[in-house]
Amino acid sequence: MVAAGAAATGGRVLAICADDIGLADGAADTALALVAAGRLTSASCVSTGPHWHRDGPRLHGLEIGLHFNLTEGAPASRSLAAQWPTLPGLVRLLALAHLGALPLAAIADEWQAQVDAFTERAGREPDFIDGHQHVHHLPGVRDIVLDGAARLHVAPAVRSTGHVAGPGAAFKRRVIEASGGRALEAMLRKRGLRHNRVLLGAYDFRGDYRDHVAAWLAEAPIEGGLLFCHPSAARGGDSIADARRREAAYLASDAFAADLAAAGVSLGSAWATRSSSAG
Repeated sequence: MVAAGAAATGGRVLAICADDIGLADGAADTALALVAAGRLTSASCVSTGPHWHRDGPRLHGLEIGLHFNLTEGAPASRSLAAQWPTLPGLVRLLALAHLGALPLAAIADEWQAQVDAFTERAGREPDFIDGHQHVHHLPGVRDIVLDGAARLHVAPAVRSTGHVAGPGAAFKRRVIEASGGRALEAMLRKRGLRHNRVLLGAYDFRGDYRDHVAAWLAEAPIEGGLLFCHPSAARGGDSIADARRREAAYLASDAFAADLAAAGVSLGSAWATRSSSAG
C-alpha cells in the first residue's frame, strides 16, 4: 500500500473499501486476502449481519467501518423491532425519509445498538461510518449518524455521497446524490469531519467488472477518491452473489495490478477534512 504522498509525485491516490462484511458469506475471508495482497484499504461491516459474530474478531490491523443498516434483515434494537420486525426495503425507507415519517427515536436507538454490536465483536469503535445502500445520508438519519459519531471516543471519518463519479449508472448516481448525498456533504464540511471528496463504484452489478473499474480509475481525483466494492469468493449467497465473485476475481488478479499502474493510481487514504471541487 502506498501512502498519500504519492499524489505529490504526480500519481493519484485512491481508497478501495469492501462493503458488506458480516452480511455476505465469505466477504471477510475475501477482504482479508485482498488487503494482504495490497488490493484493498478498508472494509465496512454490517453488525446486524448473520456472519458478524464470527467475522468481527478477525479484523485486527485493518481499517474497518460501520455499514449502518436499515434495509436488510432484522433490527438490533428492541425499540425499532417493535415498529419494524423486519427492516424495510430501500424504496420504502426512501419514501418514509423524504415524507418525514421515519421513527427517528427508534432509529437513534438502532444506531447505538449497531455501534455496540460492532464494538463488542471488533474490540474497538469504527474507524469510519457509512451506510448499507447509503442510508446514512437520508433526511433525519444523517443527523442521528453524525451526532452519534460525535459521541465516540475518536471522531470517525464519514463516507460522503455528495459527488458520485461515473461515467456509468447515471440515474443511480444522481439518485444517491439527490436523496441525501449533497446534504450530507454540506454537513460534513460544516462540522469539519474527515470524508472523501469523490465516491466511485456505483453500477448495476452487471457487465465486465474490469471495464467498470477502468472507467472509475479514469475518473479518480488526485486525492480524496473512494471506490466501494462488494467482493466475496463464496459460492451461493444473495441476489448479487455472481457480481460479488466477479469483483473478487478481478481485484485479486494481475490485471487489476496492471490497471492500477497504467492509470497511475496507488492505494491509500481518502479521508480529509477539506472538500475542494471534484476533479
